[in-house]
Amino acid sequence: MNLQAAFDAPLTQLFAAKVADYQAARPDYPAGLFDWLAGQLPSHLRVLDLGAGTGLFTQSLLARGWEVLAVEPNAAMRAACDARLGAYPRYRSAAGQAEALPADAADFDLITAAQAFHWFDVEPARQEFARVLRPGGRVALVWNDRVAESALNRELDALLAEFGGSGRAAQTADDDRARALEFLGAGLQQWTGPHSHSLDLAGLQALVFSRSYMPARDSAAGQALMPLLAALFSRHAANGRVELPYRTVCLLGSLRA
Repeated sequence: MNLQAAFDAPLTQLFAAKVADYQAARPDYPAGLFDWLAGQLPSHLRVLDLGAGTGLFTQSLLARGWEVLAVEPNAAMRAACDARLGAYPRYRSAAGQAEALPADAADFDLITAAQAFHWFDVEPARQEFARVLRPGGRVALVWNDRVAESALNRELDALLAEFGGSGRAAQTADDDRARALEFLGAGLQQWTGPHSHSLDLAGLQALVFSRSYMPARDSAAGQALMPLLAALFSRHAANGRVELPYRTVCLLGSLRA
């Protein structure tokens, strides 16, 4: 399944109006994940971080001393990533997507994709991954899953469902975890750990409007959503902030033959 079919705009445009919200409010990733990855992989890595967005995951890869190519189809997102990470000597970025990677054959030890696998057209992506990975190369697919048992997350999901339209419905229906297990081959390893994200009201609003399927803030639907978000925030805030609990999952493996 390719979720792009559920959206009117192509990936190169879809997030262009959402960059500021994305930068302001998307969660990072727990340090324990990168400790675990470092323990499973060679010390000197060339990494292709696919769907890098504004560079949240990319930055932690660079902090390990790895050489990273951030691949992002959206020009505004990629510019934000460059502004964040351009000072790192081992960083570079390029336009591209899973089905057309801007890399030479056998050029990378690891391909990572954080919160991006649901956009892949799986079979063309598999062919491209196989082309650019070196022999023995690995793939790490990562998700920050909001904990469904949390009352705050349940109420937030209800608003996302109400205002997210067909795009939200398509993402919810897509079993990308099952597809990921089919994408990866023998020797699959999994890391799971807790994470959390602290937000004030403006941050919670930015998190919601950063979603690809949510209406623009200044649209009629966006304006209708604002007071509902404020009410949700009031019910759950302590000391002017809410804490969203997450469960971070990483699948690390080779490509399925």
